[in-house]
Amino acid sequence: MCAAVVGLSLILAAGPATAAPSVSAAASAHVYLLRGVLNIFSFGLDDIAEKLRAQGIQVTVANFVSWSSLANEAAAEYRSGRIKTLVLVGHSSGATALPDMVARLNDLGTPVKLAIGLDSVFRTSLNGRVGKYINFYIASGAGMPVAKGTAFQGSLENVNVENVPGVGHITIEKNEIMQQKVISAIDAAVFSRAMEGSVAQGRSQDAIAARQNTVGTAAARN
Repeated sequence: MCAAVVGLSLILAAGPATAAPSVSAAASAHVYLLRGVLNIFSFGLDDIAEKLRAQGIQVTVANFVSWSSLANEAAAEYRSGRIKTLVLVGHSSGATALPDMVARLNDLGTPVKLAIGLDSVFRTSLNGRVGKYINFYIASGAGMPVAKGTAFQGSLENVNVENVPGVGHITIEKNEIMQQKVISAIDAAVFSRAMEGSVAQGRSQDAIAARQNTVGTAAARN
C-alpha cells in the first residue's frame, strides 16, 4: 500500500515538471523571419509567425534589408541570456541574406541553432557556424542551392521541392506543406533539448519508483 501511494505521488508530481521545460524552451527561443523585396511576396511568413507565437515562441518578421541590425539585436539578446535558441528563416531575397546574417552572428559570438532558406534566386555560399541550415529551393525555377564556404561549420541540407504540389517562387512560403516543413524543423530545434530533459527526468523518476517499490515490497514481507 505504501509503495503504491509513493508511486502515485511521483506520477502526479511529474505532470507540471515535464511540461515546464517546453514552456521555458519556447520563451527562450527567438525566430527571425526575413521577407523578400518590397514586402509584397512573403506574406506566408506572417502565417508561420502566427503559428509559432501560438506555441509561445518569440517571433520577429522584417524585411531582408534589416538583416544586419537584426543580427546585432539577436546577439545582444543572446549575451543578456534572454534567448538561448536562435532560428532564422528567409524567403526569396530574405533567403539570400541568410548566409550574411549567419556569418555576422558568428563574428558576434552568437550561435544559430537553425536557419531555413526558402528559394533564394542567387547563388550563395555559407560560412560561419550554424547547427543546421536547410535550403529549400525549386530547381525547375530560379532557385539555387547553397554552397559550403571554407569557414563553414555545421550541417547543410539542400532540398529540391519542385515536386511539392502547388509550390512556386512566390507561393513557397504560403504553401501549407512547406509551412509545415518549416514549423516542424523549428519545433525540433526549439524543443529538442527540453524533450531530451523530460525523457531523462522520466527515466530518473521511473528508477526512483522502482526503488520505492522494492523497498515497499521488502517491508511488506517483513
